[in-house]
Amino acid sequence: MSNLDDILSNGNTRGKQSSLSYAGALTPQETYTLIDQGNGVVLVDVRSRAELELVGRVPLAKHIEWASYPGMVPNPDFAAQLQTQVDKNSTVIFMCRTGGRSHNAALLAQQLGYGNAYNMLEGFEGEANEFKQRTLINGWKHAGLPWNN
Repeated sequence: MSNLDDILSNGNTRGKQSSLSYAGALTPQETYTLIDQGNGVVLVDVRSRAELELVGRVPLAKHIEWASYPGMVPNPDFAAQLQTQVDKNSTVIFMCRTGGRSHNAALLAQQLGYGNAYNMLEGFEGEANEFKQRTLINGWKHAGLPWNN
C-alpha cells in the first residue's frame, strides 16, 4: 500500500475502532511510506534525549521530548514547542518507544487544534518479549526501517 489517502484511511479506521479522539493510528511501515514519499507529513519522536542517544533515532523525525531522563519528568514546554515546530495543518505522526507517550502526544495535539494527528503503533522499539527484550517482536527497528545512532 503506497497511496497516501489509503494509508490515512486505514489509520482513521483504526482510530474509530479504538475510539480515539485524534485522527488515527498508523503502523511503522505506513508511517515510513508517508514520510518517505515527501507528502509534508511530519514525524515527531517524543522519546527522551537519552533514548535517542542510547537506542537510536529516525533520521527524518523531529524531536520534541514528552518527558526527560532521569525521572521521566514531563516537558512543560511540549505544547509550545510543538506549535512552534509543526504547522497545525500538517499531518503529524507521533512516535515513542512503544506507543504510549506518543498516544498522549497525539491526544494533546488534537486538543491544540491539530486535526490530522496520528499515533504510530508499536513505537521505535516495540513490545517486550518474555525476557523483557525489545525490537524482537515489532516496532520501527524490527521492521528494518531507517534509523541511526
